[in-house]
Order: sequence, then C-alpha cells, then structure tokens
Amino acid sequence: MALSKKQLEDYKQRLEEIRAQITNTIRGTSEDVKESQDSKGYSQHQADEGTDDFGRTVNLEISNKESGVLRQVERALEKIEEGTYGVCDITGDAIPEKRLDAVPYATMTVAAQEKFEKGLL
Repeated sequence: MALSKKQLEDYKQRLEEIRAQITNTIRGTSEDVKESQDSKGYSQHQADEGTDDFGRTVNLEISNKESGVLRQVERALEKIEEGTYGVCDITGDAIPEKRLDAVPYATMTVAAQEKFEKGLL
C-alpha cells in the first residue's frame, strides 16, 4: 500500500499541526510550573501549598506525556522524509490507512504496538 504524494502531503501537514499544538501546550505548561514555583511560599495555608504542589505534579505529568507524543510526531515526519512513512518500524508491514487517519504519528502496526507495550519486543 504505497501512499500517494497527495496523501503524504496531507499527513505531513496534519503532523506539523499536531507538532505546533503540542509544542505550545508544553511551553504553556512549563511556564505555569515556573510561575507556580516563583510564587511558592506565599500561600496562607499548608493545604493551599499542597494543592499548588498537586497542580504542578499534574502539569509535569501532562508535559511528559505530550513530550512522548511529540517524539512520535517527529519520528513520523522523519519517516516521510525517508520515504518509509506508513511502514511499521518493527515488522516492515504496511500500516493500514485507517490507523494512520486515526493516529497519523503511528510508526507501528497495532499488533506490533501491542507487543511493544507488553514488553515482548
């Protein structure tokens, strides 16, 4: 299943949009964490500080997940440049278009992804 030039351009555009969104989200989260760090110690009650710490932890966790997706987006863009987009990194099988439509940064087939996540690969 070779993707047409038009399909590759469409996927590339979607990936670049996703990359821009994630980058902005990460930047905003980082700024929020920095701002809350700067204001630490000004809470009037220990419970307020606990809430602030919890908020920072949640923001950092979101940022870590977004960074992981960003790495996958970058890899998918590399694969477009290499001419291997739509081919599983693990098995070499074609990644179905329905999967690419749903997850344009997918670099593995569903079966390979499941094995990878279970630690079997």
